Amino acid sequence: MTPFGWPSIARLGLVQAALGAVVMLTTSTLNRVMVVELALPALLPGFLVALHYLVQVARPRMGHGSDVGGRRTPWIVGGMAVLAIGGATAALATAWMASNHGAGIALAAFAFVLVGLGVSSSGTALLVMLAKRVPAGRRAAAATLVWMMMIAGFALTAGVAGQLLDPYAPARLVAVSVGVSIFAMVLTLVAVYKLEGDATKPTRATATAHQHKPAFRDALAQVWGEPVARRFTIFVFVSMVAYSAQDLILEPFSGTVFGLTPGASTQLSGVQHAGVLLGMMLVAVAGLLGQRWRARPLLRHVGSLRAWTIGGCIASAVALFGLTIGGLVGPGWPLKTTIFCLGAANGAFSIGAIGSMMRLASEGHASREGVRMGLWGAAQAIAFGFGGLVGAAATDLARLVIAAPGGAYAAVFALEGLLFVASALLAGRIGQPVGSAQVLKDGYGRRGGFTGDRDMRVVHAEQG
Repeated sequence: MTPFGWPSIARLGLVQAALGAVVMLTTSTLNRVMVVELALPALLPGFLVALHYLVQVARPRMGHGSDVGGRRTPWIVGGMAVLAIGGATAALATAWMASNHGAGIALAAFAFVLVGLGVSSSGTALLVMLAKRVPAGRRAAAATLVWMMMIAGFALTAGVAGQLLDPYAPARLVAVSVGVSIFAMVLTLVAVYKLEGDATKPTRATATAHQHKPAFRDALAQVWGEPVARRFTIFVFVSMVAYSAQDLILEPFSGTVFGLTPGASTQLSGVQHAGVLLGMMLVAVAGLLGQRWRARPLLRHVGSLRAWTIGGCIASAVALFGLTIGGLVGPGWPLKTTIFCLGAANGAFSIGAIGSMMRLASEGHASREGVRMGLWGAAQAIAFGFGGLVGAAATDLARLVIAAPGGAYAAVFALEGLLFVASALLAGRIGQPVGSAQVLKDGYGRRGGFTGDRDMRVVHAEQG
């Protein structure tokens, strides 16, 4: 299997950008139209977005399908087709709501189910392909490139679609959404054309695994029985709850406690995203330098994905504790600086976690990469849907108990910071070295850390 170079990685980045374009238009623009132009309750788009996250519990099943078939390209293309249809249907449903609320909402629910299924299929297969084909030293940089291209897809779609949607009309909304969906589909087809190449030629190990074709339930049980996969799933869920819980409360916090106008509070999102990009780029550069300096004992750990994951969680916790103090102090606190640091810490943690995900996807039972990646993707999706709800609900609850709004927000930020501390502790336990006397036949230690090929070679040497 030929490792991917930068052009191939960039082609997968184009797929991620196409995926992001459809999702952004569906979950953001349609949200605004429902609430503002159609004057519908904000709970409706909130329910639909939560539904698209809930559907993503199907990710492990789709990952298993790509494992059994041995090819990822059909799942990427098929998933993008379902996503494109879902995005166009969601716009049609939103336009229909203006004349028939009930029928439009029912069609929108179906459309958001399609969006969730499309993201599950395409996104999971794309990550598995990255994990299997990108060399270890490039993983952080590859994850950064792909995710930055996705963010670029968000930004480009927002700018172009925003221009085309003015002045608003239901027919214009449908036309723009259909156009974005078609463009995303065409871009995906061009990007993945002959990309997988000889990846379809099975090795002896994968050929044996494909001949048996285990049932999904058995494959999922095998993966869940792997201590590293199970621990990483829990880590992903806890860290992503902490990551997403802040999304819905940062702007209300800045307006309520610091007196910022809606425009000024919106600009804080730009400050945070700038920090996220900086954090991502730091990890990418560190990964490349760590590969170059791997022969120098004091410098080769600069690019350690595990270290950046743990450090990013700790730095995120520190930044959230800073917001906790800001809630108690009020306008005198350096809010923009704190939010920029939070963004940088989140960016570093995200790339560290994605890179670790790519590394761990192949550790354990053979031909289960799709199931592992799907399991972690499902944990992330559920955490995102749950985290936003928990953040908003915890704020409301805190304001019932704590009279001062700043104190209520401070309590919620402190709780999120503690979740990131817990995430750092969980990340620290993933891949712990185990003693050779504890190594089991399948390559796992009794304390639950995967030993890897290097430790197995040591044991075999000790056994003669």
